Amino acid sequence: MLLAIETGNTNVKFALLDGLKVLARWRIATDPRKTADEYAVWLDQLLQLEGHQRSDVSAVIISTVVPRALYNLTMLSQKYFDVEPMVAGRAPLHWGIALEVDEPQNLGADRALNAIAAQHYAPDVEKIVISFGTATTVDHVGGNGAYYGGIIAPGINLSLDALVNATAQLPRIAIEAPADDNVIGKTTESQMLIGIYWGYVSMVEGLIARMRAQIGTTVQVIATGGLAPLFQQHEDMFDHIDGNLTLRGLALLYQNRTEK
Repeated sequence: MLLAIETGNTNVKFALLDGLKVLARWRIATDPRKTADEYAVWLDQLLQLEGHQRSDVSAVIISTVVPRALYNLTMLSQKYFDVEPMVAGRAPLHWGIALEVDEPQNLGADRALNAIAAQHYAPDVEKIVISFGTATTVDHVGGNGAYYGGIIAPGINLSLDALVNATAQLPRIAIEAPADDNVIGKTTESQMLIGIYWGYVSMVEGLIARMRAQIGTTVQVIATGGLAPLFQQHEDMFDHIDGNLTLRGLALLYQNRTEK
């Protein structure tokens, strides 16, 4: 089985996959200082709880947008799984898609992987891929699978943190969907929730509409990230939601490599 490791700015996600099927998935806060030994103790227990062993892992693939975390994850693979890990975007795992942007070397691994997985979801049609993470990204993936560029905006948690940290009296609130469509709050907390939630819905709707107009043809919208289902509660913005989109992109990248 394949152990896929996706290192984001906020969390590191580990997933055990059989083909494209995610058998188990775990996450831990991103900390470049965390050692291979610490990862191994934590992961070994979780594997056992799911009925698996380290020996079940025959290959490891890593993607990261935090370069400093790569060394310890490489050591984890070598020392505890006895395999040399493959790193997404590096030989022999080149992306295999056209990157039609001015600085392809600066494209985040997660966005390239989302493009690969989105093409598998919806081949031959234009796609908008939205990822709700530390940053919110909105990307255009062509019907041919090429990555044509996109948008980077502050993530919703980042926006809320900035609001709370920069003000003296605003409380920290949980991010959730409001009970109704009312946009005139009567309390400080309800006004904050309306501003964060409906403000974000309006931003995403507006960006999708502008991108659709620029693409100029039928588009499927694919969303990923933990908050994607939250924004679908009041509005039908997405054609597909897949919280494992990036991990499936890793599995596809590995699969394509093994089929060559």
